[in-house]
Amino acid sequence: MEQSEFLIEGPAKAPLTVILAHGAGAAMDSPFMNTIAAGLARAGLRVARFEFPYMRARREGGRRGAPDREPLLLESWRAAIEALGGGQRLVIGGKSMGGRIASMVADEMAVRGLICLGYPFHPPGKPDRLRVKHLEALRTPALILQGTRDPFGRREEVATYRLSKRIQFCWLEDGDHSFKPRASSGHTEQEHLNTAITAATNFVSGLTTKK
Repeated sequence: MEQSEFLIEGPAKAPLTVILAHGAGAAMDSPFMNTIAAGLARAGLRVARFEFPYMRARREGGRRGAPDREPLLLESWRAAIEALGGGQRLVIGGKSMGGRIASMVADEMAVRGLICLGYPFHPPGKPDRLRVKHLEALRTPALILQGTRDPFGRREEVATYRLSKRIQFCWLEDGDHSFKPRASSGHTEQEHLNTAITAATNFVSGLTTKK
């Protein structure tokens, strides 16, 4: 993967770089991804975004192909990590599928940390199809930012899972898969996005003092 394939923001001399991948249906420059990346960059973090091959093909050809198969998604993450120097200077993660695939290579690639923006614990309406086995023994410090009514994993469901103690959560009250709450909740989407940015920034800042 070439440096030109990344969308990079924030100071080049930041101690850690956060690499973010998009979810299954929206590109790396979706409004959600733009907001999160800009917020992290304003907080002094270097943020790099990239797209999986199927999303690049959509951008170039305009056709809506399905997401790549898992082996190619995994290899794309490995290539992105290697292209940006690899290992302990990187925190990896992303939106939904992008964060899930990142979580599958985090230990293998020995990155400093992992941030998942709405983890897809199971497909909506299919709580028996869990995607948590690899999270039980995760060694990489991780932050999962999750809406409490996310159909991919609500708070009461996640509380029953056996997950690594290296994983911490930031719950966004009444938030959906993109952290958007209902108007009746008394919360706003922007409030939750700001909370997510602050939590992610604090998480990364904490990693800079740990070996």
